[in-house]
Amino acid sequence: MLSTIEFIDKQKLIKAGDVIGVGVSGGSDSMALLSFLAENQQKYDIEVIAIHVDHGIRENSYMDADFVKEKAKELGVRFYKFRIDAPKLAKDKNVSLETAARDGRYGVFNTLLRKGVVDKIALAHHALDQAETILMHIFRGAGVAGAKGMEPIRDHVYIRPMLTTTKEEILNYLSEHQIEYVDDYTNSDTSYNRNYVRNVIMKDILKRWPNAVNAITAFGQSVTDDDEYINSHIYADAMMFEDKLVRIPSSYFLYPNSIVTRVIFKALKGIGITCDIERKHLRAIKDLAINGANGNRLYLPFDAIVFKEYDYVTISNRKQEETTLNQPFKCGEFEVANFGKVNIKRVKSFEPCEGRLYIDYKKLPKSAVWRFRQDGDMFTKFGGGTKKLKSYFIDKKIPVRQRDNIPVLADGNEVYAIAGVEISEKVKLDENATLGYMIEVKK
Repeated sequence: MLSTIEFIDKQKLIKAGDVIGVGVSGGSDSMALLSFLAENQQKYDIEVIAIHVDHGIRENSYMDADFVKEKAKELGVRFYKFRIDAPKLAKDKNVSLETAARDGRYGVFNTLLRKGVVDKIALAHHALDQAETILMHIFRGAGVAGAKGMEPIRDHVYIRPMLTTTKEEILNYLSEHQIEYVDDYTNSDTSYNRNYVRNVIMKDILKRWPNAVNAITAFGQSVTDDDEYINSHIYADAMMFEDKLVRIPSSYFLYPNSIVTRVIFKALKGIGITCDIERKHLRAIKDLAINGANGNRLYLPFDAIVFKEYDYVTISNRKQEETTLNQPFKCGEFEVANFGKVNIKRVKSFEPCEGRLYIDYKKLPKSAVWRFRQDGDMFTKFGGGTKKLKSYFIDKKIPVRQRDNIPVLADGNEVYAIAGVEISEKVKLDENATLGYMIEVKK
């Protein structure tokens, strides 16, 4: 497969010393890739490992695993087998079987990468797969990002050495090298989107336009070139990234659509969302940014949530834990999910410091507890002035998504301290105080 060698070298997919895990189903494409890389281990100075993931979809799927294991042994490469329950994952996550299988498969790959078992994962996508992917993305309304198709290398660890190799080249390679493979009968099941595109749409297209695969992939490359140029002129330095969360200034959404969509994709990629985002989601995010009221939210695939928060749009990919809180006030430390750690100490020094509050314990009712906000809560802010806690949060521009997770120290509906934010005038230290309590928050 000369085109494969040229593509690997041009894209610099492999470097000396790499341990490359090959995703092997046992089908023609993956067996060709495994055999090709195993054959060229010395040329590239790499080690090849065969990785088989049984998705638990077919009763006799174990036979494919046994087949791959035997072929890996013949090639002299290590073999790893994993089993996932894709039907159960699909039901639990309320996603298609295709999506569940893909997520489970990549979960296995990511674990092997994270544990350092392999340096890269090689996937057997080829030119026909690329053309099908571009069409599927266009049908789903994914826009320019989808029309680019699959990348030769993603996240620096997922490589596609055969992305420009034709199916004909692969079949010729298998024949010339007498490489056996297995046929998965589910590949003919057109209830799966990929199979429908391959077995129905692409077959009809190729009958009329035999060069369609080259034309579609060339289109994808043209889109990629244009996209790279536009992206080189986008400056999104004002975006703020945290762990699985990004804040985008609302002013960014006033640019032309070509800029806005790329800003959104950059933000999503930065928090680990790289698929299943369609044009309708991009329109909805922009509409929320421009027309949404403060506190409005939008739900995206994979449990991601978009919030309108004053002068920002915040996208969170964090899994929010449902928690309760009823903690008596005492010295020590306790942890609050989705917030951080709260530490209370008896101190004699009251130096101002970010994240620290000081109160006079003698002024605090003994029945006061740490809890989350409730309807009817009132707060007398430091310096005077009593108002509803909700109104105080609005004045302080604390985002709605954070308000339910902030511990407050209260007795009844009287709030005496808001962790990490402010204390009530009613528990402030007197100017002659020599002993007080420090409330420190570590997020």
